Amino acid sequence: MSSAVKRNALGKGLGALLSDKDQTNANIESQSLNTPSSPAVNTIAAIPVEQIEANPYQPRDKFEEESLNELAESIKIQGIIQPLTVRKLSAKSYQLISGERRLRASKLAGLTEVPAYIRTANDQEMIEMALIENIQRENLNAMEVAFSFQRMIDECNLKQEELSGRVGKNRSTVTNYLRLLKLPPMIQAAIRDQQISMGHARAMVSIENVDQQLFVFKEILTKDLSVRKVEELVRAMSTPKKEGKEKEKNTNGGNYLTNNFEYQKIQDELSSKFGNKVLISADTKGKGSINIPFLSTDDLNRILEMLDW
Repeated sequence: MSSAVKRNALGKGLGALLSDKDQTNANIESQSLNTPSSPAVNTIAAIPVEQIEANPYQPRDKFEEESLNELAESIKIQGIIQPLTVRKLSAKSYQLISGERRLRASKLAGLTEVPAYIRTANDQEMIEMALIENIQRENLNAMEVAFSFQRMIDECNLKQEELSGRVGKNRSTVTNYLRLLKLPPMIQAAIRDQQISMGHARAMVSIENVDQQLFVFKEILTKDLSVRKVEELVRAMSTPKKEGKEKEKNTNGGNYLTNNFEYQKIQDELSSKFGNKVLISADTKGKGSINIPFLSTDDLNRILEMLDW
């Protein structure tokens, strides 16, 4: 199969990938996999659970125990409604493509075999199908989606525009998820554990300084800030930066402070220490001032404690 044909098939999403429209390739592979003692490729059959190995490309590594137990109880009563999808490796060996949650719940329910659609797939198709199937789940947290998007870009050699077409989402939506990966690990963990929402995270991403991001994060947790309040806080934190530029212009044309590396270094270090944009203005004689803005009374008390006031 040519690379162009193969890529077009991948571009049509999970449904197209599972439809096996390229029967020529499937028939060639099925000749070596189909035996009288095992189910044929491109059919649905009952497969022993011990013959199904995990998908090495499964992007999801966290499954809620309570949710799995609920699904297991449902399977005990009604069975598996939607068959799993597997690829055939040998007469008695299969690899899971999609349906890991159903497989795990089936084992909890005590099933010894499960219904599965048997197909052929190469490694890149396995990666893309597993990731797309995972992304289409409704109960994924934002970080799981972000990591899955990044994996599709890295492992399937996709651009953001191509990725948005694969997963059926706007390019801006894809970009917003990928930007979450720029946040510090502590904040990413909070998004994963649903301590903060996607809206909170999007507001923090616009802050370039990591210390300021962490300050806003702590404010969200301690004060239970809404997304709107966080957006207001972020805007307030960016305002002093504009004021600082005006002060620099008014101090000997702004040339001395702007061109003095030592002052810039001190200013950056103080900004990092206090979690606020500290401003230093000085003239050629070394006279000047240090401006430490605060956002609230609590923020002022925090700064005073750091100064041992």
